[in-house]
Amino acid sequence: MSLANGRPLLAMPGPTNIPDRVLQAMMRPAEELSSDSIVSLTETVLSDLKRVFRTDGETFVYAANGHGGWEAAFTNVLSRGDRVLVLESGRFAIGWGEMARFMGVDVEMLPGSWRRAVDPAAVEARLRSDTQHKIKAVMVVQIDTAAGIVNDIPAIRRAIDSAGHPALFMVDAIASLGCMEFEMDAWRIDVGVSASQKGLMSSPGLAFVAANERALAAHRRADLRTGYWDWSGRMNVLAYMKHCGTAPEHLLFGQRAALDMIFEEGLEAIWRRHAALARATHAAVELWSSGQALTFGVTEGSERAPSVTAVLTPNVDVSVITAFARDVCGVTLGLGIGDYHGKAFRIAHMGHFNAAALIGALGAVEMALQAKEIPHGSGGVAAAIASLAAAA
Repeated sequence: MSLANGRPLLAMPGPTNIPDRVLQAMMRPAEELSSDSIVSLTETVLSDLKRVFRTDGETFVYAANGHGGWEAAFTNVLSRGDRVLVLESGRFAIGWGEMARFMGVDVEMLPGSWRRAVDPAAVEARLRSDTQHKIKAVMVVQIDTAAGIVNDIPAIRRAIDSAGHPALFMVDAIASLGCMEFEMDAWRIDVGVSASQKGLMSSPGLAFVAANERALAAHRRADLRTGYWDWSGRMNVLAYMKHCGTAPEHLLFGQRAALDMIFEEGLEAIWRRHAALARATHAAVELWSSGQALTFGVTEGSERAPSVTAVLTPNVDVSVITAFARDVCGVTLGLGIGDYHGKAFRIAHMGHFNAAALIGALGAVEMALQAKEIPHGSGGVAAAIASLAAAA
């Protein structure tokens, strides 16, 4: 029997649920690309992205996904043969490094784990050993959605400073911007990267990059620059050049509405909401895991991301859980990817997501555990509700 008819719920880490207000903002005719309204739209989105990144630097918007944002970031500040240090913690920092290597960058991976955050002491030690300062950039992901890890960005910044190293600090905030604290200027991040489809509550298709003065100085001597991604071209006063061609108008209409919603709620309030939803999720998983069929992907509670939780299923066919949630309950969970392919599911609690949505998603998981007689500790949803009640 299916109980899935009704409004479907995405509990996966991108794309996330798009608010009706954002969808409605996109349902309008296209406009002439140099009209006052399109020029103003671009200017306000770029300006308000600075508020979200918490920076006085430059912001750029691309018709691309997050991987496009990765390429935009390093092509603008690196040259062929430059060495970068990629801090491994899950899947996506590795992917960013692989893209840099494809473009002719010398990529070094600082070994990490799918189950633990980056160790700032290891970062400091490696940079101290680079006495000739061959490493030109340090690249890290704030939240890795494959592993459900959150990295301590201020601590990594302190490690770079303690080593006295001049490398650029580049941070992927694709799964963290709009979900948790991100202070680009206060943490002295040189390049930040994000995208539209997660905490920023809009349709996939826009990538965002922010750059400070150090990054812009590196940009002027970088030789990986290409026409489409180039910051200099996009800083042109001509509105047409802000997008290197026709603006992705409808995606911008949607993102404008999403930014309005973000500022109406308030960034700090959004961070608190995500933290409360994460604590409730962790309370549920903690109880379920007592049955020994499930366990947390991230071993240390303080290193679990506020936007997505990875649940390992070492003794269970994970598709039994995800298929039941989808086909019977109408809830789409995130599948395990990379090292966790076929070994985990992920519960995303990010973006346009509230207490009722979370209880529904956790309820679908608990229904699957009961219906399929998977060993688990009972009362996970009740624990989540208690956690949410305490937060409220």
